[in-house]
Amino acid sequence: MKRSAALASLSRDHHQALVVAQRLRRAGEAAAPDARAAFLAYWNDHGRRHFRLEEEIVLPGYSAHGDAHHPLVLRALGDHVEIRGRANCLAGEPAAPPDALRELGEALAAHVRLEERELFPLIESVVPKRELAALAEALERAESAG
Repeated sequence: MKRSAALASLSRDHHQALVVAQRLRRAGEAAAPDARAAFLAYWNDHGRRHFRLEEEIVLPGYSAHGDAHHPLVLRALGDHVEIRGRANCLAGEPAAPPDALRELGEALAAHVRLEERELFPLIESVVPKRELAALAEALERAESAG
């Protein structure tokens, strides 16, 4: 499915997240330190900001036309809280157990699938095209501001 311009940059970020999630899911004892480092680099450079853009721009834009308490919205926000919590724990745990890394990888991959397959199509079906274009501009401004 072709993604609207409003959400295309977030979909590109999702690709990066899936690459990192795959590394986490494959982490054994030997690969755990590198998988942890790769996730934290992704999280600090992209992931944290990505969640904030969805929470501060995309979901409020959706809520002007759709149900802010829709189960998909609530699940995505809950995923954000869970993944943030795991990222914070991981940052303070230099020798993270492989099981914890694999669980984080599963959670991150499942979250991306939820957004790409269910939440983003919902948003695109509810928000008028003109307002999707305004969301794209707001995301672009926010990403340019850093």
